[in-house]
Amino acid sequence: MKARVLAVVMAGGAGTRLAPLTDRRPKPAVPYAGVYRMIDFPLSNCAHSGIDDVWVVQQFHPHPLGEHLAGGRPWDLDRTRGGLQVLFPHLGDEESGWHQGNGDAIYRNRSLVRRCDPDVVVVLSADHVYRLDYGVVVDTHLDRGAELTMVTTVLPREEVGRFGNVEVDGEGWVQRFRYKPDDPLGDVVTTEVFVFDADALLAAVEALAGSGDNDGLDDLGDQLIPHFVERGGVWSHRMDGYWRDVGTVASYWCSHLDLLGPDPAFTLDDPRWPILTAAVQRSPARLCGTATVDDALVAPGCTVGGEVVRSVLGPGVVVEEGATVRSSILLDGTVVHAGATVSGAICDAGSRIGAGAAVGRLDAPGADDVVVVGEGVEVAEGSEVPAGARLAPP
Repeated sequence: MKARVLAVVMAGGAGTRLAPLTDRRPKPAVPYAGVYRMIDFPLSNCAHSGIDDVWVVQQFHPHPLGEHLAGGRPWDLDRTRGGLQVLFPHLGDEESGWHQGNGDAIYRNRSLVRRCDPDVVVVLSADHVYRLDYGVVVDTHLDRGAELTMVTTVLPREEVGRFGNVEVDGEGWVQRFRYKPDDPLGDVVTTEVFVFDADALLAAVEALAGSGDNDGLDDLGDQLIPHFVERGGVWSHRMDGYWRDVGTVASYWCSHLDLLGPDPAFTLDDPRWPILTAAVQRSPARLCGTATVDDALVAPGCTVGGEVVRSVLGPGVVVEEGATVRSSILLDGTVVHAGATVSGAICDAGSRIGAGAAVGRLDAPGADDVVVVGEGVEVAEGSEVPAGARLAPP
């Protein structure tokens, strides 16, 4: 008998590390690679993995994400039974209240999980770029008889402190876990793809919430994951392909550069596993006679008359003749006027860079130098915006 799988996409975080891109939208609705949104990656993985019971837990700025989800249609989740369901904080019963983290969100929605009656609950984050067949992970989880299976990968040691860090024995069983450690156990981290035995998950959230001074569980890594690791029976499913957290300005910028070059680290248009999205139809991009475009992704609706190098342009972006864009990400409708230079920057939707302005570090910008120009911000003609600046929306 096939196991019944429920996927829960955690899309309720405030996304403060991505500000000002998240000042007016939730992190999962932030545009990515011109035509996508961050949440498209877990939802596309669910669709291709054959998981058709998918819940999205939402909390901050709900309208932009709700509009993009379109009832689940782009991922074939607009079904009569099952399909896509969006969960919000609510009032009126013992489970009501603002979610205090991902673990707390599961606790506060435990009666809905119980009513759904899944065999397995797959808990996912909405700010990572990767492809993964969750069905393979679920099969491994069931074959091993694990209470929890966590998908893991290897990162440079200096990055480990941002994630859940695990120590795995020679067979693949997790022995120790530290959440965002100052002193890492090693270079293996969780990808925030967690496959739980449903009964064990429900028992754990109720036991842990009842043992504390409050009714919340905070994030998964605070209490819930350590609880399972201490009990034993946690399996590590190693992921060897591309995976990147894009929840910070630096990682968001770097991940876009990973899409470029003759041999990109991650390819978006794999016909065997396409990234699905709710995209607005636009006309093809226009490259005018004076345009120079090298190593760039240019979305539909763009008009380019200047120089674009190693950059990503979202729908409707305009780069006028005499303007230069290097190592930058320009979101929907950004306009770079004649004579302006944008280098090592992220310009949010509807921003305008005035004629002759200079934004960012012009010579070889790095991740620490990235400028963020907020939604609708206008940079004055001839002005200079230094490396690392953050211009909040008006």
